[in-house]
Amino acid sequence: MGTTPRPAPYGAWPSPIDAALVAAHDGKPEYLGAVGEELWWTAPRPEEGGRRALLRLTPDGAGAVSVLPPPWNVRNRVIEYGGVPWAGVPRPAGGPLVVFTHFADQRLYAVEPDAPGGPAPRPLTPVSPVGGGLRWADPLVRGDEVWCVLEEFTGEAPGDVRRVAVAVPLDGSAADDRAAVRELTAEAHRFVTTPRPAPDGRRAVWLAWDHPRMPWDGTELVIAEIDTAGLLTGAHAIAGGPDESVAQAEWAPDGSLLAVTDRSGWWNLHRVDPDTGHAVNLCPREEEFGDALWKLGHRWFAPLDDGTVAVVHGRGVARLGILDPATGELADATGPWTEWSPALAVRGTRVAGIAAGPHRHHEIVCLDTASGHSRVVAEEHHDVVDPAYHPTPRARVITGPDGREIHAQVYPPHHPEATGPEGERPPYVVWAHGGPTSRAPLVLDLEIAYFTSRGIGVVEVNYGGSTGYGREYRNRLRERWGVVDVEDCAAVATALADEGTADPARLAIRGGSAGGWTAAAALVSPAAEGRFACGTISYPILDLTGWAVDETHDFESHYLESLVGPLDKVPERYRDRSPVNLADRLRVPFLLLQGLDDVICPPVQAERLLAAVAGRGVPHAYLAFPGEGHGFRRAETIRRALEAELALYALAFGLGEGAAGVPPLDLRG
Repeated sequence: MGTTPRPAPYGAWPSPIDAALVAAHDGKPEYLGAVGEELWWTAPRPEEGGRRALLRLTPDGAGAVSVLPPPWNVRNRVIEYGGVPWAGVPRPAGGPLVVFTHFADQRLYAVEPDAPGGPAPRPLTPVSPVGGGLRWADPLVRGDEVWCVLEEFTGEAPGDVRRVAVAVPLDGSAADDRAAVRELTAEAHRFVTTPRPAPDGRRAVWLAWDHPRMPWDGTELVIAEIDTAGLLTGAHAIAGGPDESVAQAEWAPDGSLLAVTDRSGWWNLHRVDPDTGHAVNLCPREEEFGDALWKLGHRWFAPLDDGTVAVVHGRGVARLGILDPATGELADATGPWTEWSPALAVRGTRVAGIAAGPHRHHEIVCLDTASGHSRVVAEEHHDVVDPAYHPTPRARVITGPDGREIHAQVYPPHHPEATGPEGERPPYVVWAHGGPTSRAPLVLDLEIAYFTSRGIGVVEVNYGGSTGYGREYRNRLRERWGVVDVEDCAAVATALADEGTADPARLAIRGGSAGGWTAAAALVSPAAEGRFACGTISYPILDLTGWAVDETHDFESHYLESLVGPLDKVPERYRDRSPVNLADRLRVPFLLLQGLDDVICPPVQAERLLAAVAGRGVPHAYLAFPGEGHGFRRAETIRRALEAELALYALAFGLGEGAAGVPPLDLRG
């Protein structure tokens, strides 16, 4: 018989989920791929300085093995968000050959993990002293070369950069010689992905786009001939354009060309004629079979040898299915997983992916398409605390301004032995995701459970502009960033208060990156006036004009042209929406968190807001973390940031000393 929950103040429930536990389990597996019969992937190591480890799972049942010891960090900085950082091929003898990028110097390395004496990575590319140097991503081992994307800085400014597809020799001859790197194409576009050769080796395809578009606005599917010298000639676009986003393109084993494009208003899978560009929608649905290409090499579909295609698809979710292109039939994998990452690895009739669900962390799951059976093969979910402390989320659709639909996910406070005082409503925190062209997935998250197990509810808002609901929903944010996102977050908070779910006097908002912008904008916007009692603002954008001119990296340097409008035509929007210019409207306590090595949303943005509120009597705290970039990776940083956030809510919500159990937060005015 279970224990009857006893009334206790919200925010003061005793919880076994502390900040150290959350930090130790932060992050998820990423960049899964196959090397012959083996599965390889990267995984976070918060306790090891936040590095990404490279792991392999051999077919012998020995379990996952870390390939490289610290400090090897398998990650790259191409377009700052990075891309696939490794690739490998099996060999008849001596074990596999794998190439990878190392974060510290951004060089491309080769390693033979089964070589006598253990792995000894050898560099394949040089270091450049110019600007951000030489960076490599999305590698593909082809013969005696590695095809990949080169990001090459030509000066000190963030925009002094070029990107081109290249071939790096595997013999190491380019380790100290940039001239030994062979450029596969002319420099025709600002952004490219790695070319994928057709099965017959005669042609290759890749994606390309240019400023001011982001890849979810419009990309081109480019095709070229591979000549006898191994160069790509006659390159031309066969699909895509300024208003059509092609998110992925792959050749099927039979030589047909497949691509995910949103020409129908939804990212659907199409078969594209490589000669004419004529495209046939293989499964026309108002669902997404792709998403925003924030990292080079994301893979939402993978062709199988039998002609079927593994696809990640859904509307507000991302399920794994097997599509028969001949009939359009789509059969979903069984199991508790509702969210699959864009990283699929195919081996014969088996498809492996990274999957999670509302009650499971991300784990590596293998689907045998012949039997329909799915099983966890690595990174298996284990409850680190009694799952009775996990929240039970529910997806909601809430009516917002002008009757528009807003998608949200509500995580009510939950504790097996505690409940709120009779007649009292719980406090809630609205979480605004980053991007803003992105989506908050409905998965088990210990960071959310950290709050809900203490009696503080969380609601994630997939505001207008989010992915997962079609192009029309994404386009709601065009030129209305700081308006629609704020209105939607405020509308969700108001709805929870009006229906009696949340205490209207104890509502907060938090977010990081673009979510940090939304959180800060909500604290100064008339659309959310009086709605939030406090806010947590992490590595944010706060000054649109500065960010648009020279305070961010190249990839997003023109992003505001679609989110806000052209600076030269609507400078008043940049001025009037920026929180740094609205400090007189900022009246509630806030916590500002910033990585000092962040080049995407640099510290100068946070410092400008601090200067604007100085002397205004607004209680606030600023925590800056050396060694952290855009998003926190180190265990000690995650722990301190989370404890500071809880301390802010304890003060702003009047939760009392029982809610703390964390270092006090010094709020200064």
